[in-house]
This record gives sequence, structure tokens and C-alpha cells, in this order.
Amino acid sequence: MTEDQAPPRRLPRAQRRDQILAAATSAFARTGFADTSLDDVSAAAGVSKAILYRHFESKTELYRAVLDRICAKLDATVGTDDHDDESIPTLMRAAATDPDGFRLLFRYAAREPEFRSFVDTMSGESTRIALRQLTADIPDPRWAGWAAQLAPVITIEATLAWLDAGQPDPELAAERVKDLIAALITTAAASGENPPA
Repeated sequence: MTEDQAPPRRLPRAQRRDQILAAATSAFARTGFADTSLDDVSAAAGVSKAILYRHFESKTELYRAVLDRICAKLDATVGTDDHDDESIPTLMRAAATDPDGFRLLFRYAAREPEFRSFVDTMSGESTRIALRQLTADIPDPRWAGWAAQLAPVITIEATLAWLDAGQPDPELAAERVKDLIAALITTAAASGENPPA
């Protein structure tokens, strides 16, 4: 080793784990769970497979850790309480901060039966929150339930489409998504009304 070359720097365990999780997020977001190998992840992280195995016993454990990390970041950023006027812009900012993570969770994990529970848990909680809030605006419980199930789907799919389109005008995009949700509420409320005799 010459004087110009510094020895490789050892990262503390927590930092190395974060580095691996970030690299794994990007690698899995490109090709999904099945088509991403641990060789792909170790190359993306710049570590050997031996180091990877010091942190994670298997690809499944690594993938679950990646999804846990994404869910925790979304919960911390967006919150798990009632939705308010800032919920959609906050969600879109979180997606813009980690587009690979957002795509991985809502595009890939949603289609992978072994990991679908991550998306189902988040969607279920969003639906419960929406239903609690929509009952005031939509008196018919059937239509309120319909709108509560559809609102998270619209929000997530609109955010994915926005990411795929290159994230044009974030503030206007958030307003457009809110407009879609407002139209859903209006439609559901009108559907529950009795038709004139």
C-alpha cells in the first residue's frame, strides 16, 4: 500500500447496516425480490457477501428489513393518525425523498405474496383512518366504506405515476391528488342519496 492509499475504512455496525439497506432498496427496486441476487446487493453496497451475511442471514431477511425500514420512514414522516390537509403533500415529499423505497413497497412488494402483508397493513390502516373521517361527509356506510378503500389506492397510484413522470411540480401535483380525493368523496356522497321520486 502506498502513502497515497488509505486503508479501507471500517464502518460502525449500524452505519454498515444502513449502507446495505440503502443499496438493497435500490437493487430490489430495479428488479424485485425474485430477480435480485445477494451478489447484486453486495455489489451495489460495495461489500463482500461475507459482510452481507454478517448483517442478514438470508435474502428474505434482508428484504423484510428493507421493507420494515421503508414503512418506518413513511410512518415517521406521514404519521399514523388522522389524515389532514398536509397528509398528501407530506406523503409525496416522502416518496420524492426515497423513490426507490416507495416503488419497492407499493409496486414490487404489493405483487409478491410473501411480502404483501407490508402493503396490506399500511393500506388497512389508511382505510380505517379514511373511514373514520369520511363517515361525516358520506352518510351511507356502504359508500363511505367504498370511498375509504379507494382513497388510499388513488393516492398511492397517483404518487407512483407522479414519480414515474419525473416528479413535475410537486405542489401542484399534491393539489391534483387532493382534487381526486375530493371528487371521490363528492361522488360517494351523491351515490348514497335517495333518487328523486
